[in-house]
Amino acid sequence: MRIRDALALAQALGVARLDAQLLLAHRLGRSRAWLLAHDDDALGETDAAALRDGLRRRAAGEPLAYITCVAEFRGLALAVSPAVLIPRPETELLVEWALELQPAEAEVDVADLGTGSGAVALALQQARPRWRVTATDRSPQALAVARENAARHAPSLALAQGDWWGALVGRRFALVVSNPPYVAGDDPHLAALGHEPRAALTPEGDGLAALARIVAGAPAHLEAGGWLVLEHGHDQAEAVRACLVRSGFDATSTRSDLAGLPRCSAGCWRG
Repeated sequence: MRIRDALALAQALGVARLDAQLLLAHRLGRSRAWLLAHDDDALGETDAAALRDGLRRRAAGEPLAYITCVAEFRGLALAVSPAVLIPRPETELLVEWALELQPAEAEVDVADLGTGSGAVALALQQARPRWRVTATDRSPQALAVARENAARHAPSLALAQGDWWGALVGRRFALVVSNPPYVAGDDPHLAALGHEPRAALTPEGDGLAALARIVAGAPAHLEAGGWLVLEHGHDQAEAVRACLVRSGFDATSTRSDLAGLPRCSAGCWRG
């Protein structure tokens, strides 16, 4: 099989040419530009077999990141597996807002609840080396992925297993962030996300249960003047802000992602 044959096979299977190129480039450790210049090169039997398998998986709807086991987030190449969500570009807003809320030179305690692959926590730790970031998740499989990523990108990142605040008993933080499951259990979009862990996508019901639990537990874990920043669904901003106000937060506000959709809300705990 030549490189051009591999791309022809992708077309026959209904796999987008870009996805096929990315699969092949990942397998060969080459760039897409190199592939274009070497489309007559022959593939070894092992590479050809692996590519056929990857193309069939992609044709069946499996996300590219799960096939290559790599996803990018804020310039970090992260290991991913079906135990964790694939990091989304819109989650970068959560990181950007959090970085504004504490001084870069401060030595503060920061937590990321439900870290999954560790994407948010690692982005914060890399951008703010003086911060003491702790990432939590209830899933040992997810924490194994986060631990692999931390070893590569930010060995100082602390990891703890537990359900939301359960991993942080007795601790207080200057800043807490979370991208919890928030999709409603009957949302039709879940059908297209069947390869990703359902528990990381939805708490079932109206999608607000995890957000509500995090907000309710936050006062016991935030320092006076500490901030809680949450990612949520595009139609949940009002409900999340109301929840924050009921729990005693002030300075509540919402920010929209690049698509113009309300994506994150935050509040300050005055203590």
